[in-house]
Amino acid sequence: MLPPLPIRGGDDFSAANSGPRFRRIRIIHFCTWADRLQDGAEFLAGLPDSDLRRRVSNPADPELMRLARLDCDWHGEHVRAFGAMRHEQLEFLPAQVVGVAGAAQPLATPTPPGEERWFVITAQHPQMLGATAGRLLAAYARNGIRTLFYAFDEASRTMPCFAEIAPHLAVLIHDERPLAAGAARLRADCLIIHRSWVANVVPFAAPFVAEPEARILFVGSQMGLTANRQRQIEFLRRRYGDRFQAICDHSLPVGERGQLLGRFKVGLCPEGRKFDVPAMSATHTDRPFWSGCLGLVPVSEDSVAGGRLEELHRRRLIQRYAHGDLDALAAACDRALATPAAERRRIYDHFNRHETVGSVVADAIAATGA
Repeated sequence: MLPPLPIRGGDDFSAANSGPRFRRIRIIHFCTWADRLQDGAEFLAGLPDSDLRRRVSNPADPELMRLARLDCDWHGEHVRAFGAMRHEQLEFLPAQVVGVAGAAQPLATPTPPGEERWFVITAQHPQMLGATAGRLLAAYARNGIRTLFYAFDEASRTMPCFAEIAPHLAVLIHDERPLAAGAARLRADCLIIHRSWVANVVPFAAPFVAEPEARILFVGSQMGLTANRQRQIEFLRRRYGDRFQAICDHSLPVGERGQLLGRFKVGLCPEGRKFDVPAMSATHTDRPFWSGCLGLVPVSEDSVAGGRLEELHRRRLIQRYAHGDLDALAAACDRALATPAAERRRIYDHFNRHETVGSVVADAIAATGA
């Protein structure tokens, strides 16, 4: 596992926290791989050597252990991203992390004067708090801790405990489709943002490479290898030869993202992995977003409903092609390979400034007011 790439000190983003401080924010991020409440940097330092066997159903299965490590490190990047947040109107204090075992620990200490504490939880993870989820978030609110729930994909419609936690949310971020009946239980002052998942990276951590190799990278999973996807991969192998590489064993380890710099110009990103399932037809993975942050030109198949990636396509920030259309796929890849450095730099700048989990959450917190 490679160490994380440092933030480039010369970027405007890195200097964005040098302005006036209006609000002091402490993030407490719920991570499925954490236990007690602890400093985020401390948690990250111990992550590479953490023993995952007690969290895996069959630790003797090497494939399960490999997938567990991928998932653990991916969620660790959330902690890293929240620990590096910047905003011109906010001062972010060192982030903390907590898991199920320590979820009540933030209640042991009142919120200090002049500080705001925000509990940030994502995906289906509120369900991990069990029957106490609603009561816990209510206690957080009484203790001055506000909750931001980033419910990308289907979580806000399918998670059983959503109705219980809804009255205690200060911010709800969810994908493009309407909410379920539990939406009626949201507070009138809850900030609701329609935005699906983005990149869990530290902005500008990866330097821009002006002249990468004219190659295409596909990163997918066995779950997503439908007949449609396999047909596309075989087509691209015939068309581009060794200029095309496919990784189909779940995901790329986050520590290896930096190894892509300079080796690939285009990132072919899955979307709408199960077109026959309505719940998946309007969603996508985070791969177009972290590809853009690395300076790759994202290419993505359109979903049935379109959604957020269609907006980015109209702004020429990604290339899209019609579902199952191999000629359109080839045309999109050719356009992406021909993208000049100045246009790629525009894409890179946009994704790093606006399409990372830290920037989305920071903007949401700033929009709530003290």
